[in-house]
Amino acid sequence: MIKIDEAMKKDVITINKDDTITEAAKKLTENDISGAPVMDGDNIVGILSEGDIMDLLEVHSPNLNLILPSPLDLLEMPLRMKHEYDEVANGIKKASLTIVKDIMVSPVITIKIDKDIADAANIMADNNIKRIPVVDDTGNLIGIITRGDIVKALVNHKAE
Repeated sequence: MIKIDEAMKKDVITINKDDTITEAAKKLTENDISGAPVMDGDNIVGILSEGDIMDLLEVHSPNLNLILPSPLDLLEMPLRMKHEYDEVANGIKKASLTIVKDIMVSPVITIKIDKDIADAANIMADNNIKRIPVVDDTGNLIGIITRGDIVKALVNHKAE
């Protein structure tokens, strides 16, 4: 069986619990990752994903009847669209001021390094998650394993 330490990433990008969502989103984007452990000093206190950030943004669609618009619909359309635009802009502004600790998933599910990737895959499936921080016996963060890491390990293992 393939052990976690053979498949995990050891250089873990982390996010501080007191970062703003804007700072966290920038870190995710710059490192081309979709989620990261959230830290309070040396302690893992949560996990943040792009999905958590997206949930902050309430997207509204204008309710327009464009098949056979009435003359009033045509007159009101610019006002409705302006209102919708203002709501989206306010939602983005509110999201950018939010702090990571307010939306992170906590407590975080972790896995120990001595487990194998089947254990990680089962935990991911059972909890509908895409990444698991890897910890040592004292709970210190030493890596992270994602669904992609598991797939890659399986492919590389078959090729050997």
